[in-house]
Amino acid sequence: MKGGRKNLKRAVEEESLTLKDGHSIMQVLSLRGSNLIEIMDGQGEKSLALFPAKFQKSMWIKRGSFVVVDASGKEKVLESGSKVGCIVSQVLFYEQVRVLKKSPEWPEIFKSTVSDGCNASLQGDTSQQEENELDSSDDDGLPPLEANTNRMKPVDWKSDTESNSGTDTDS
Repeated sequence: MKGGRKNLKRAVEEESLTLKDGHSIMQVLSLRGSNLIEIMDGQGEKSLALFPAKFQKSMWIKRGSFVVVDASGKEKVLESGSKVGCIVSQVLFYEQVRVLKKSPEWPEIFKSTVSDGCNASLQGDTSQQEENELDSSDDDGLPPLEANTNRMKPVDWKSDTESNSGTDTDS
């Protein structure tokens, strides 16, 4: 394994994170393919970012994940005509997001979003959920199951044997 990947995994294990100049926290909106992701910054602006190849087989992101993006030269790049304005420098995991949400570096727009259960539920919310669970029926709000049309219905052997046993004329 190359030294780059070792250092990458060590950096991920650190819970404390300090943002450098030009770095900002952004949320992944969609994966565009070919190492491109659509992200939203703290002001609600959407843009494209490059997910470097060094992250390819060691880190995975999905819609709603948070990443640290180097957007230092974003204006220059967008003026030159390129659509990709940022480069992902780090993927934030659950513990890092939890610590950052308590810090002033966390953007206000992301405080209201729920991502991968990162927001801790309050005691009042859990008590309301428990009351709702007690009031709801066993189906938990799910639609009824439909019959599987791919299988043949089994033959009802009991009904045939009962009707035959009642009309025994052989003995």
